[in-house]
Amino acid sequence: MISTVVWGTGNVGRAAIRAVAAHPALRLDAVLVHSRAKVGRDAAELAGLDGKLGVEATDDVTAVLGAKPRAVVYAASGDLRPDEALADVVAAVRAGAVVVTPALYPLYDPRSAPAEWREPVEAAVAEGGGSLFVSGVDPGWGNDVLPLLVSGLGTTVDVVRCQEIFDYSTYEQEQSVRDLIGMGHPLEYEPPMLLPGVPTMVWGGQLRLMARALGVELDEIRETLLRRPLDTAVTTRTMGVFEAGTQGAVRFEVQGVVAGEPRLVIEHITRIHPSCAPDWPAPPNGDGAHRVIVEGRPRIEVTVEAVDEDANRSAGGNATAVGRLVGALDWLAAAPPGLYDALDVPLRPAVGKLGRKPQP
Repeated sequence: MISTVVWGTGNVGRAAIRAVAAHPALRLDAVLVHSRAKVGRDAAELAGLDGKLGVEATDDVTAVLGAKPRAVVYAASGDLRPDEALADVVAAVRAGAVVVTPALYPLYDPRSAPAEWREPVEAAVAEGGGSLFVSGVDPGWGNDVLPLLVSGLGTTVDVVRCQEIFDYSTYEQEQSVRDLIGMGHPLEYEPPMLLPGVPTMVWGGQLRLMARALGVELDEIRETLLRRPLDTAVTTRTMGVFEAGTQGAVRFEVQGVVAGEPRLVIEHITRIHPSCAPDWPAPPNGDGAHRVIVEGRPRIEVTVEAVDEDANRSAGGNATAVGRLVGALDWLAAAPPGLYDALDVPLRPAVGKLGRKPQP
């Protein structure tokens, strides 16, 4: 069994605890938390599981990494603390762990990552013998392995489009929804996630990854952005009121341009309420979905809906992203130390998982 740590217990961390506890090759040995209020609580309680897993949360990073775990799922956010997240991951890799995380956007495609992100990880790999695989939470497989797989079914391929379509009122991370994305702010507000260049920083690596797999060169990466106000105030279950006239919907594209045309596109269409921007694409169920569209002959469209935590589709998306990451740990543990990407790490069948429940 592979000794595994889950670092962080938010939206991603809860799903990670469940995934590790259910994986036949992994053993959950520690859970790291930031909040003192969570210290000492059983991992099952933090993950929304019945019973106990027999692992109490701790905030002692030095002790946990000093125990030399073989694997770490780094589930803490890097949105507002990228430098700290990178430092945490580097420390875990230097301790000899294979680390998976969605937090380090520039390392989706390590080959094109800035040196200030790539070189500390490479140094930690050389020093400690660990590994790192970064895949997105939006989810990563929806912007790399799934579109690449579907593209292989076409006779001709003109455009590969990856969409995330979500009602953000189901996303229980208010600071990200309001301040990073701008929901509920006046349209004059400039959300950090939507500033020019930021979407390319976050998703450009996935476009470069797909281009490399498809054997094409990107001329450039372009961005488009549309924002719509709410016509009336809306009240959400977990985040309160979003006032009329404030931002209620966002639609942006990150486009990989090939021979002068946008051929690879990652698009996000997000709302705080279904009434906003009703003319934009909507998910089949009203809450959320991920979609891959291959324009060509034939035209192929694949829509994926996942639900978790009492039919929450936002949580379902997190869970499938986590499933990709946690499912890679045993492969990474058997592979040489290194810095890996989505083209390196295979997406494999759920061997040994059929009918299995989380285990203490």
